[in-house]
Amino acid sequence: MSKTLKSLLVGTALSCATVAHAVELEVTHWWTSGGEAKAVKTFADAWNATGNTWVDGAIAGSGGTARPIIISRILGGDPMAATQLNHGRQAEELIEAGLLLDLTDVAEAGGWADLVNPSSLLESCTLDGKIYCVPVNIHSAQWIWLSHAAYEKAGVDVPSDWNEFVASAPALTDAGVLPLAMGQQGWQQSIAFGAITLAVAGLDAWKAVNVEKSADAARGPEYTAAFEAVASARALAKDSNVQDWNLATNMVITGAAGGQIMGDWAQGEFAVAEQVEGQDYSCLPGLGLNNVLDTGGDAFYFPVNDDAEITAAQKELAALLISPEAQVNFNLAKGSLPVRGDIDLSAANGCMQKGLGILAEGGVLPSADISFSADTQTQIEDLMAQFWSSDMSAADAQAAYADLIEAAD
Repeated sequence: MSKTLKSLLVGTALSCATVAHAVELEVTHWWTSGGEAKAVKTFADAWNATGNTWVDGAIAGSGGTARPIIISRILGGDPMAATQLNHGRQAEELIEAGLLLDLTDVAEAGGWADLVNPSSLLESCTLDGKIYCVPVNIHSAQWIWLSHAAYEKAGVDVPSDWNEFVASAPALTDAGVLPLAMGQQGWQQSIAFGAITLAVAGLDAWKAVNVEKSADAARGPEYTAAFEAVASARALAKDSNVQDWNLATNMVITGAAGGQIMGDWAQGEFAVAEQVEGQDYSCLPGLGLNNVLDTGGDAFYFPVNDDAEITAAQKELAALLISPEAQVNFNLAKGSLPVRGDIDLSAANGCMQKGLGILAEGGVLPSADISFSADTQTQIEDLMAQFWSSDMSAADAQAAYADLIEAAD
């Protein structure tokens, strides 16, 4: 193990790192919005500062666009050196095929088991007792972002929860403001569905479906109410004609829309726009109704290769990504929470502080990436895309969803 890797593993300052040989590593990811690009640059700068070179392999579009490209390259024998995926079950088949690098030695040397919080994040990188990825952040999807300018135009107070948001919709419409911004992609609509379900159906029903995979609960009255609420949200977003999530976020930033249900990564867009939380916009975790968040997020995996120098550099990069300085710089820019429980984020804005408070109180849930296979996730997203783009009834959507849960692996 190189002297550089050892120093990184024990948390030595990145500025002191040196390398014997400069190594180029191609790193693929789908972070291409303004806030995302600013965040990933902090990783690239930290790696380049070691004397190595980060070759950026950004793939435009969402994870749904990027993941098939990433997986195809790995399966096709043209792997990148490192790639972003969501920690969870997305890489199971690649691991089972022996195509991803075992990082257990790096994790043990760095004491990841004592640092990563919650521990479920590291568990989601683990298969058969071996660790195959480095989690770099915690993302939660149960947020609504609200434009103060839109509500000032409508002459009503900024809502404090989902019920008040729905009640404010007529005033927004009368003022020429779209109530709910929504990108026309299944994964975004699925995020909205999940957030509304948790808020309306409640924690017990949500766990029964998303953790225990109970089709009976998915067919139950709590989920009937949730699907009816999602149908109401669909009506509030019927004139939202943007595709990408960051364009929907921009509608909130500019006051063209009252709100958007989106993950905490939206904070990066508000930061780039130099908007101030509590002054220009508000954020409500759990849609203001439940003080809980899921713990999804991003991780980096490292495809196996036969070059010992590349392998050593991959492990060095893995250690760097979870180092204290890299964690602070990346997550402050990204709007996500750090995976380390031992770093100071006092400079974080109000939204991040809310998330940190929920995390500290233990109000965390597993993300869908951890609970469901990639195939089940895709089927749910496809159903949501169909539901949001049609006049499918809430009852029909609920029945189809319950069937998916019943067959979920």
